[in-house]
Amino acid sequence: MGPHAGAHRVAFRAAASIGVPLLALYLLGRMDLSIYASFGALTSLYGRFHYYGDRVRMQLGAGAIFLVAMTVGTLLSVLHADITVRIMTVALIATIVTGIVSGYKWHPGGATFAVFSSGAVATMPAEWFNLVQVLVVTTSSVLFSVLLTVTLGLLQTHSWTRVLRPIQVEAFNADWSVAVTVGVGALLAGLIGQTVDDDHWYWAMVAASVILSGAATTARLTRSVQRFIGTTLGVFIAGALLWLQLPVIGIIVSVIILQGTAELLIGRNYGVAMLAVTPLALLMVSLAHPIAPETLVVDRIFETFIGSLVGTFVALISAKLRSEQQSKLRG
Repeated sequence: MGPHAGAHRVAFRAAASIGVPLLALYLLGRMDLSIYASFGALTSLYGRFHYYGDRVRMQLGAGAIFLVAMTVGTLLSVLHADITVRIMTVALIATIVTGIVSGYKWHPGGATFAVFSSGAVATMPAEWFNLVQVLVVTTSSVLFSVLLTVTLGLLQTHSWTRVLRPIQVEAFNADWSVAVTVGVGALLAGLIGQTVDDDHWYWAMVAASVILSGAATTARLTRSVQRFIGTTLGVFIAGALLWLQLPVIGIIVSVIILQGTAELLIGRNYGVAMLAVTPLALLMVSLAHPIAPETLVVDRIFETFIGSLVGTFVALISAKLRSEQQSKLRG
């Protein structure tokens, strides 16, 4: 377990960022739009270790990515695109977003949230009007997250300049070899996953993209083991919550608590954090698109196993290719 490092502040901000939009939709009777608000709220997770100005800039960039990713995913659903086309598109998103995030050194790294958001909405039925809903709800959720960050910064610094002015130069320097590796891994995981599950193939892509987001092979393999074990255990927690058949407000409260818990743990131990992240992800999806608990449990474990296996395989192949290339350069 790593140090606490002020994680409670991030946890509060993350819980509030997802809680307020969900409660607003609940009061409006529009929980069908909750998936857009939930993913938009993930904006608040960016820049947890950065100064306010850099954090705000990072969150605005991440929010724009989520908006584009969900718009593309929704468009795929509206056009009734072939599943293979959807998988290829989400894999392309994984590649591009990984390059952007690594290039600007954003935190958290990788394209996990972009893959998750675009894949989730791509598998849900949608009409043309849903594109407008994506734009309105996601943008509102993103702006609320950024506004919360700015407000908390002002309360601490009492200075607009210190809150809004970045102190780091935004220089772009991407490692596209990692980005391409993530894209290839996500693509393979999705193609294998959809052969047995037409609805949740994107979970395999999420697992693979998480594992491959790091450049070091050891980190990738460690993340693979942590991801599968943590997700498997987390799925049973999600199953227990879903089998309780909580009222909608009960699920919302659970999501808020899980979001805060995830941020308390994610920087300390990834595998342990999965015990909160996994049920959080499943409850987020079920709020907008209810699915039988047993289906979610079985599909999630199976797809995560596929993604972890593919991610591990691609990581090993990538490491071997890099080693051979380095040997040739030395030779």
